[in-house]
Amino acid sequence: MGKPTGFLEIDRHDRSYAPVGDRLKSFAEFIQPLPAAEVAEQAARCMDCGIPFCHNGCPVNNLIPDWNNLVYREHWQAALTTLQSTNNFPEFTGRVCPAPCEAACTLNIDENAVTIKTIECEIVDRGWREGWIAPMPATTRTGKKVAVIGSGPAGLACAQQLARAGHDVAVFEKSDRIGGLLRYGIPDFKMEKHLIDRRIDQMEAEGVRFHTGITIGADISVQSLLTDYDAVVMAGGAEAPRDLDVPSRNLDGIHFAMDFLTQQNKRNAGDDEATAAAGKTLSAAGKHVVVIGGGDTGSDCIGTSARQGAASIIQLEIMPRPPEHENKALTWPNWPLKLRSSHAHSEGTDRDWAVLTAEAIGSNGRVEALECVRVEFVPGAGGRMEMQKVPGSEFRLQADLVLLAMGFLGPRQPGLVAQSEAALDPRGNIKADTVAYQTSIPRLFAAGDMRRGQSLVVWAIREGRQCAASVDEALMGATTLPR
Repeated sequence: MGKPTGFLEIDRHDRSYAPVGDRLKSFAEFIQPLPAAEVAEQAARCMDCGIPFCHNGCPVNNLIPDWNNLVYREHWQAALTTLQSTNNFPEFTGRVCPAPCEAACTLNIDENAVTIKTIECEIVDRGWREGWIAPMPATTRTGKKVAVIGSGPAGLACAQQLARAGHDVAVFEKSDRIGGLLRYGIPDFKMEKHLIDRRIDQMEAEGVRFHTGITIGADISVQSLLTDYDAVVMAGGAEAPRDLDVPSRNLDGIHFAMDFLTQQNKRNAGDDEATAAAGKTLSAAGKHVVVIGGGDTGSDCIGTSARQGAASIIQLEIMPRPPEHENKALTWPNWPLKLRSSHAHSEGTDRDWAVLTAEAIGSNGRVEALECVRVEFVPGAGGRMEMQKVPGSEFRLQADLVLLAMGFLGPRQPGLVAQSEAALDPRGNIKADTVAYQTSIPRLFAAGDMRRGQSLVVWAIREGRQCAASVDEALMGATTLPR
C-alpha cells in the first residue's frame, strides 16, 4: 500500500479536456494528461483493499493495486511490467475503456474512485516514451501454424500471445488496414491511429504476419485455412448493425453509424475522398443531424458531426432517462445504470429520451424529417415491462442526416460464419465456451464479439488472450500462456 492515509488526504483529480472551441478544430486527441507527479499522487489514493473489487470489475483482471503502489513509489518500469502482464494494449483501454474497474473501486461507494484509467494510460504512454516497450519474440519455435481472422482487439491480442508462445501466426483482415473496430470504428479524437501502428510494428518484429484486403469466406475459404493451418481463430467481431424498421427507411441521408465513422477515419488517414467514400460521400457539414442511439457509437457520431460543421445535432434514445446517480447499496460493485455524458455532449448537441422514431419523411428521395413519438414502459402480461406509445405525444424533427447507432445484432451471417458451418448460440453468435473457445468444428476457435456479441474493447482483449491459451494448449498439450 503506497500511502495508508492517501485516500483520506488527496482528492480525486482526473485528466481534463481541451476547450471545446479548440478541440473542434481538428480530429486530434484532446485529453490533457496529468503531470507524472500528480499521477503518482492519485495512485496514492488506492486503498489496497483486503478484497480488491477492481480486479473483478476489470475484464482482464489488471493487478490494479500493485501498479498503483509502484507508481506512487515512482517505480514506473516495474508498474509497466505488471500492467502488461494482464493487458496487451493498455494504451487502447486507457483511452476508450469505460473503466468498469472504477465503478467497482471501493472509493466509488462515495463516488470518488481512484483514477485507475488515467494511471493505466500514463504508465503505458511513459513506457513508450522511455523506450521500455520492445518486441518480445519467442526464443523457440513450435512449428505450428495458426490463422487469426480479424484484426480487432480480440484478434490482435490472440495473435500476439500465440506468436510469443512460438507459433507461426498469420492475421487476415478484410479492410485495407489493420485494426478492425479500433481503426475504423473509433474516431481519432478518442484514439489516434499511430497507437495501433506501433503495436503492429512490435507484433511484426515478434513474427506475426499481417494480410489485408482479404475476406475469408470469399477470397479464401474457411476450409482452405483449416487445411493449411493447424488451428484457425475466428475473431471477426459483431458487425451486423441493428436497422431502423420504419416507412421510408430507404431515403437518402439515413445511414449506419459505422459507415459514417469509417469514412472520416479514412479521410484522417490520408485517403482521397473517392477512396474514403467508396461510392457515397457522407458528411454532416451544414446539416441537421439526428443520431438514433444513446451509447458510445452515438457519442462518436456526435463528436464527428460537430467537427464536420453540423448545423444542429440531436441524439435520441428509446429508453427513459436514467437517474443522475445510482443506488450504491443496490448496485456497487457492479456496473450501474445511471446517466452518462461523454465529451461529445458538451460539443453542441441536444439529447432526448424515451423517443421512438415512427417514420422518415422526405422528398425527391432524400430525408427531410423524422416523425417521432414518446414512449413509456409499463408492466405487461407476466410482469415484464412493455413499451407503449404516449397518446398525443407525436412530434417532428428536422433531419438532413440520420445516423443509426442502435447497436449490433452479432456477426454477419453470410460469408465467413455461414461457410464455417460452426454452431451458433440462440443470439446468432458463434457458439463456444470461455474455457476452450472451441467451436463445433475441430481446430476452429472463436473469440471476442463474434463469440460473445457486442461488447467492450477490454472484453475483446480478455477473450483474445484466453483463446490464445486454449489454442496453445490444444496444439501443444499444455500451455504457459496466462489466461
